[in-house]
Amino acid sequence: MQRRHFLKTAGLGAAGVAAAPFVSSAHAQETITWDMVTSWPKNFPALGTGANDFAARVEALSGGRMRIRVHGAGELVPALEVFDAVSAGTAEMGHSASYYWRGKVAASQFFTAVPFGMNTQETNAWLYYGGGQELWDEVYAKHNLKPFAVGNTTTQPGGWFKKEINSLDDLQGVKLRLPGLAGEAMNRIGVTTVTIAGGEIFTAMQTGSLDAADWVSPYNDLAFGLHQVADYYYTSAWNEPSAVLEGTVNLDAWNALPDDLKAVVEEAARASNLSMISEFTYRNAEALNTLVNEHDVKLRAFPEDVMQALYDASQDVIREQTENDADSKKVYDSYRAFQELVRPVTDSGEFTYLKNRERVGG
Repeated sequence: MQRRHFLKTAGLGAAGVAAAPFVSSAHAQETITWDMVTSWPKNFPALGTGANDFAARVEALSGGRMRIRVHGAGELVPALEVFDAVSAGTAEMGHSASYYWRGKVAASQFFTAVPFGMNTQETNAWLYYGGGQELWDEVYAKHNLKPFAVGNTTTQPGGWFKKEINSLDDLQGVKLRLPGLAGEAMNRIGVTTVTIAGGEIFTAMQTGSLDAADWVSPYNDLAFGLHQVADYYYTSAWNEPSAVLEGTVNLDAWNALPDDLKAVVEEAARASNLSMISEFTYRNAEALNTLVNEHDVKLRAFPEDVMQALYDASQDVIREQTENDADSKKVYDSYRAFQELVRPVTDSGEFTYLKNRERVGG
């Protein structure tokens, strides 16, 4: 009865795996407690609560033998210092996005999002079946880390802009919050980009230190009130066709776990990844309706010259990075090969279906 009560209060419901713990009774006397530092405000919708969901799954599946204490950005370490903290063992685990670490590990960016790259379903297939996870492990082991996919925000819009963008000229000199490879591509076409924590975006837009910002998607953007500081919401998805959220574990802590608890962490990560994808699909639908119909947000698409310039700049950025960093080349070669393999089935399946649905008014 107590365990059923825990599962109910943890909010796992039907999404929670297993009615019984995954652990061996031989280890029943052990209790392991980890700290998880995150890049998100405490309990922030989907991102912060996604970290909480993962921790709850670990505790449920381990029968209480393993507990993870989740800390919001700034509680133990600043939002953009999660990588270093977990690598050094300040905390056993982190929850963030890998492209924040591009200055430390150039190849890390490919494990969050690639401009004009694979969608969420394709990315998961690459990680789980196409060799992506093995490459991620290899790159991060050099930094004393074990990575996992622990969530995905799905396809992200192009961001919030204070002024309308009608041509490439309108982007010149714009100050934009946009991380990763996409941020570098924007720099190439005349935009000045910065990477700041999500909690700082509203104030930066309000005070004028930013003219535009990419955060996540309607659900999280509404929660931050970005519609109050920018009039135009660009739906042109190019920068993050899929955005993986990573869980990182200090490699020494990981190696010290018994095999049954390693399996618990791995399965909890997979379940939380799927759960967040499903939640974003639902919550984004609700939030977009609210933004448009209650707050009169103006939806826009980037003009053709902007999209073409972004594509060309993205390819230049990726080419230069892979020419100058061996890990980046190895990871991107695998990523690109899988994208070429999977694209025909996506185009003939999902893409064709969606075009047909639109064409006949379904």
